[in-house]
Amino acid sequence: MKIPFRRILAAAAVALSVTTAGAVLDSALAAPRAAALSAQDQALVAQAESYLNGIGTLQSKFVQVAPNGHQTAGTFYLARPGRMRLEYDPPVKDFVVADGAFIFYWDGEMRQQSSAPIGSTLADFILRKNIRLSGDVTVTGVFQAPGLVEISLTETKDPGKGTLTLVFEDRPFQLRKWRVLDAQGLTTEVALMNPREGMQLESRLFYFIEPKKGDYGREN
Repeated sequence: MKIPFRRILAAAAVALSVTTAGAVLDSALAAPRAAALSAQDQALVAQAESYLNGIGTLQSKFVQVAPNGHQTAGTFYLARPGRMRLEYDPPVKDFVVADGAFIFYWDGEMRQQSSAPIGSTLADFILRKNIRLSGDVTVTGVFQAPGLVEISLTETKDPGKGTLTLVFEDRPFQLRKWRVLDAQGLTTEVALMNPREGMQLESRLFYFIEPKKGDYGREN
């Protein structure tokens, strides 16, 4: 059975979808609680916060694994604050773009656009000018293993939108993947392949432009 692409994006978006707004936590799932962080955990959270605030631009190929195990690939672009793009490789024609105020989702199969304010999505926290892993987001867990650090987060006021887990490699400290557990209990993972930071990105990447028939993602 094909899982609707909007549900996949709701999990993937950092995730990054317009469909997270107003999500209701299933009654069978307990709302995550704030973790009791050790001094070492707090130091790792502070390191992650500093690293994320230091990102200006980032570009990376990615591989996304949907809840049903299906894999898709594409390119992720980030220009903080406020702008990002998830563009899938052909033959997938869907894409997601944030222009600083709204996130737009393009359903290539249906040739339909939908949108939502960035602040109503899980993408908001990583796109804001000043990232704080406290206050309106709650750290629910910190896990460290050789070579990696994982930090899990929820929205403090609405944990039912889902849990976002950021996965960093620790030498050098760098974001390598994220996982999202959505309100339906489904997990989607996005792994970044050889991410690069600090490059110049074309401004047109971050505007919604309805593709012409036959185009993939954006006009040529």
